Amino acid sequence: RVSLFALIFSIGILVDDAIVIVENIHRRRQLDGGNFLELIPRAVDEVGGPTILATFTVIAALLPMAFVTGLMGPYMSPIPINASMGMVISLAVALVFTPWLSGRLLASVPHGAAPAGEPAGRLHDRFGRLMRPFLEGTHARRSRHRLYLGLLLAILLAVGLAVVKLVVLKMLPFDNKSEFQVVLDMPEGTPVEQTGSVLAELARVIETVPEVRDYQVYAGTAAPINFNGLVRQYYLRSGPEQGDIQVNLVDKHERDRASHAIALDVRPALAAIGRRHGASLQVVEVPPGPPVQAPIVAEIYGPLYDAQQAVARELRALFDATPDIIDVDDSAGSSATRWSVAVDRQKAALLGVSQADAVRALAVGLRGQDAAFVHEGRERRPIPVRVELPAAAKASLDRVLALEVRSRSGQLVPLSEITRVDELPWDGAIYHKDLLPVTFVTGDMAGALDSPLYGMFDLVGQVGEGLPSGIRPGQLFISSPGDPNQFAIKWDGEWQITYETFRDMGLAYSVGLVLIYLLIVAQFRSYLMPLIIMAPIPLTIIGVMPGHALLGAQFTATSMIGMIALAGIIVRNSILLVDFIDAEVARGQPLQEAVVSAAAIRARPIALTALAAISGAFFILDDPIFNGLAVALIFGILVSTMLTLVVIPVFYFAYRSRQ
Repeated sequence: RVSLFALIFSIGILVDDAIVIVENIHRRRQLDGGNFLELIPRAVDEVGGPTILATFTVIAALLPMAFVTGLMGPYMSPIPINASMGMVISLAVALVFTPWLSGRLLASVPHGAAPAGEPAGRLHDRFGRLMRPFLEGTHARRSRHRLYLGLLLAILLAVGLAVVKLVVLKMLPFDNKSEFQVVLDMPEGTPVEQTGSVLAELARVIETVPEVRDYQVYAGTAAPINFNGLVRQYYLRSGPEQGDIQVNLVDKHERDRASHAIALDVRPALAAIGRRHGASLQVVEVPPGPPVQAPIVAEIYGPLYDAQQAVARELRALFDATPDIIDVDDSAGSSATRWSVAVDRQKAALLGVSQADAVRALAVGLRGQDAAFVHEGRERRPIPVRVELPAAAKASLDRVLALEVRSRSGQLVPLSEITRVDELPWDGAIYHKDLLPVTFVTGDMAGALDSPLYGMFDLVGQVGEGLPSGIRPGQLFISSPGDPNQFAIKWDGEWQITYETFRDMGLAYSVGLVLIYLLIVAQFRSYLMPLIIMAPIPLTIIGVMPGHALLGAQFTATSMIGMIALAGIIVRNSILLVDFIDAEVARGQPLQEAVVSAAAIRARPIALTALAAISGAFFILDDPIFNGLAVALIFGILVSTMLTLVVIPVFYFAYRSRQ
């Protein structure tokens, strides 16, 4: 699926090289006239250099993403690999096949001559009126400084949309799947019959959901392994107090609501039933990307395991009290008790009952035993006759201890006469991670923000003020604690994958910028010129962040991929502008006029390539996962392209006029 979306994403940028080549062939034909086949090589040569450089800048921006590590690396790697290979092939096609096809198809097409003295025309006049206040006059420098300040302010305001939560940061948005799961954990020691009764009550709520096609209930055993079970290990759930419901929805084309909206709608009613029975309940959705143990995970480390569990209970209380945090659970377990039946050896000896007979009788009553075998003559194997107490009798300890054992004198002695019953605490499991004992507290996020990162950092602030017991544990976000004898909380879950993914993508973004800088240095033989050409890269933020806020989209990992791709796409426009300005100045045109002419003449191929990329992005705009990529490309290209046509010529003029 990611590979297919990589191809869809590439469609818009694969035609850029051909657009630039064909547009320049068309322009030179209008200006020069003459033999069309002889004109084509000159037209291709005129834009061939910047086209090759622009293509490699896009590849330099995308390819480092292939080296992203962690769970998201292999998941997203088809995008940079497929897009980069596509760009190489498209460049070869644009330089070889496109000129040949132009000669075959356009030679007989009539064309009009361009007005004398290119670049006359309305477009040139409009760019002249727009740019001359920054190029000439006594206040030109002041106007340019105001322009720089306005752009910086616009960038800060765009970034501030994430600070004020108008743009929500999230790893990946929820996909529209056709299933979800209800996971139930009753208090330890709950019989499977009671677990099944609660599951049946939950199932009656699920039956009221019109989008539900069918469901399966599993009590005391695990449902067949699914995507979540890979990491959350649901397939290991086999206790009598555990159960889950696998809910299957009708196809997404047959319902109006997405699976996430359905899960949010049904969760309150299910949670109310769980609270009434003292159970922990989770409505688990299939993650859109790599699965994690839970969206919000707090790993608690400390010197003693009992102390860890005490801290976990306090932290769980904070989870429960924090708005929009749901499906809270922990690994500490409830304080369940167990009954220990011990044989009173002295009484047993006085009554003539052996200890082995007493234990055997108790085991037969609870676990059962095959007492005999029946042969009817028709079956291949003998039929066992099993002796065991009925399920109703096992539920009462008094009825179990009413079993009688025959003494040496032949008298029947009830087990209650020779046994002692002690109530002891239940020995819970001890969890370890990286050889250290650890206690987990988990939760999910629902509500207006719907991003676990905001709920986690809300908890971080509360824990920083200290727990109710006065303990102020250290909080770690990247690595495990170095000293296991000190209380510490390591935040994990979706945060860990988000951090690793955005860290690696940020590094890939930085490497891409360095490669672009080196490519431009090699082409223009200047260390300052690349800074001017790369200036539009920050301008993409002015379009990307407001675009997400306008459409109500979350800024996700796919949005970051769009930002990285924009770096190469926008630099392409700058290269075309600067190369044309240099060519015009070399032909003797004044710098000020060359700057305006570059914007007017290169506006058409730049606008066409921008529209092509935007058109390709429109086809993935309605996808839940890659929506962020489409929004970033559409609004980033739209805004930065309009700004580039003015800002880059002004920047270049300011740079050249100082030399």
